[in-house]
Amino acid sequence: MYVKTTKRENKSGTVRYLHLAHNEWDPIKGRAVPKVLFTFGREDDLDREAIKRLVASLSRLLDPGQALASTTASDLEFTSSAAFGGAHVLDHLWRRLRIDQIAARVGQPKRGRRRDMTATERVLFALVANRALAPSSKLAAAEWISQDVHIDGLPATSDDACYRAMDWLHEVKDDLEKQVFDEVANLLNLEVDLLFFDTTSTYFELEEPDAPVARDERGDRLPDDDGDADGEDGQENAEAGFRAYGKSKDARDDLPQIVIGMAVTRDGIPVRCWCWAGNASDQTLIRQVKDDMRDWTLSKIVWVTDRGFSSAENRRYLRQGDHSYIIGEKLRSGSPEVKAALSRQGRYTEISGNLRIKEVRISETERFVICHNPEAAERDKHTREQLLAQLSVLIDDTDQLSEFKRGELRGKISAKPGLARYLRTTPAGKLRIDTAKIKTEENLDGKYLLRCADPHLSAEDIAVGYQQLLELERGWRDMKQIIDLRPVYHRLEERIRAHVILCWLALLLIRITETTTGATWRAIRRELDRIHLGTFTGSAGLFRQVTALTKPQLDLLATLGIPRPKQVIDLQPTPR
Repeated sequence: MYVKTTKRENKSGTVRYLHLAHNEWDPIKGRAVPKVLFTFGREDDLDREAIKRLVASLSRLLDPGQALASTTASDLEFTSSAAFGGAHVLDHLWRRLRIDQIAARVGQPKRGRRRDMTATERVLFALVANRALAPSSKLAAAEWISQDVHIDGLPATSDDACYRAMDWLHEVKDDLEKQVFDEVANLLNLEVDLLFFDTTSTYFELEEPDAPVARDERGDRLPDDDGDADGEDGQENAEAGFRAYGKSKDARDDLPQIVIGMAVTRDGIPVRCWCWAGNASDQTLIRQVKDDMRDWTLSKIVWVTDRGFSSAENRRYLRQGDHSYIIGEKLRSGSPEVKAALSRQGRYTEISGNLRIKEVRISETERFVICHNPEAAERDKHTREQLLAQLSVLIDDTDQLSEFKRGELRGKISAKPGLARYLRTTPAGKLRIDTAKIKTEENLDGKYLLRCADPHLSAEDIAVGYQQLLELERGWRDMKQIIDLRPVYHRLEERIRAHVILCWLALLLIRITETTTGATWRAIRRELDRIHLGTFTGSAGLFRQVTALTKPQLDLLATLGIPRPKQVIDLQPTPR
């Protein structure tokens, strides 16, 4: 397909006409003949803006590199193409949060000459962008930065530079996290009246856990040259390896792990993260988290956590300093509060299509709200019916078995908590389905109990506040599935901790992008990945040009308040 020119003579002279044509084989003439597909009109009266729109529309059918190559002059050579859009957007958000300025401030010596942190800051941003756009090992990330993406101010880097940036990040993490939070709070006018906290774990495919080392009360490793084995209070410091066996939330109790904590706002913005040894207990971590956040001089906070942090000691600690809490309670704990709450009569109030609530008065100092989800109740009923059907098959005709065989089967069933819950053994050793247990479980279908210490929140606010804990669960899901928290390609504890901070910073930029646009990061990243930077060389020199932006891409940048990039990013004339 090509542009064909025809001439026509008239009184004023020769007039040239332009046509879009292609050649077709004419079997009669025995040769290819041109066939006009479209006529553009007179060359001296050509609508060049319409031609530009046509070329831009056709370019969308090609990938970014092909589009750039097809629209360049014939004396230029298209030499390379690099991803541009994602890093361009993330870099603008990074600078809007002033993280580049924070990186230049933290860790500076109090006296003497200040260090130039520009190179380290650029590498740090590139590693965060790598987690959000193309997560990989730090070795692969260095190659991605050098070959596959355009990072403003960082044409290339090495894996050693990446490791040095991570080591520096670990040294300044506390100060950096505090200053980043201050900037995020100012920029987004964050509401931190509710803070949601939860933990997860990530495992390592190792044959052996790390060797135990002395740790302080925060779980941080003590310096190797610290000969004092006792803490400040005279108690012996605990010893634990960082990658240690513990209760895995990934169902991998057979592998060493670490525990990671995160606090997020009601909008899902992550404000801080923590790391602990793999054998750390959830019941004690929330107290350290509250102390750490207290140092940030926040106003009154209502802590929202799940059932893993509901001990009486934790509840007392969370109430200190005019703070409060909303905590999920274990319905099957058998505690006096649970029994009393479930026994109270009263009507439910529907606050949404899938949630009904009922506040019950059983304490002078705490409030209890029973929540009922009809959809979840149906799921619970369906799951129980499946379990009962499976249990019935297992115990049918077991009366004919010997006592030893029945005991053996009972042992196998006890290893499956879902089935064991409904199994009853008669005084004679016979296996039966526990109908009383079924009735008890039916009363719990779709229900959960909330405990709150704030006297001013309405019952609806308590229920809705706890529901927003799902934002934290979504954060863990994105950490593991989009940012690729694991596998962790590091052995040193300091670099593992730095890796987690990189993931937190990436999640922070992602959440700000999502809350601003109302779109998911997957959809945003897919659109931004289509924006490339092409490099062209010719006799006159070298230049780099950004692909023409589509309307969805322009709309996305406008929503984020990010200016469209210059079409030509770099221009290097050939020396004369």
